[in-house]
Amino acid sequence: MTYLLDTHYMLWAVADTKRISKKIKEIITNPDNKIVVSAISFWEVSLKRSLGKLEIDGFLPEQFPDACLSMGFVLEPLSHEDSSTYHTLTANYHKDPFDRMLIWQAIRNNFTLISVDGNVKKYASEGLQVIEG
Repeated sequence: MTYLLDTHYMLWAVADTKRISKKIKEIITNPDNKIVVSAISFWEVSLKRSLGKLEIDGFLPEQFPDACLSMGFVLEPLSHEDSSTYHTLTANYHKDPFDRMLIWQAIRNNFTLISVDGNVKKYASEGLQVIEG
């Protein structure tokens, strides 16, 4: 199965694994699963760092892609197909564009989103598959 980590889970997987539930750790470490991290998450981390809203001890934003690759995660670019079809996500439970694009990327690419955000399950009506940790 293919799973897309939301930004929180990407950060925790790299820098704070004690915050990840046993259930999610089992999914992430199962070699039969493909774990995907979106370029959207790297952009969000970098933007929040530049605004002074995020500080991760021991990591700079540009180190996260290599850290994810070293963990065996697959890096997913933001494709022109995902970008140009974003307007078809009609449900609007989030105002945050990063969350919405991750949700859309998961729906469009048939990824199961792993998220801590309880609101994402509302997007099931749009076709989102989600696991909350």
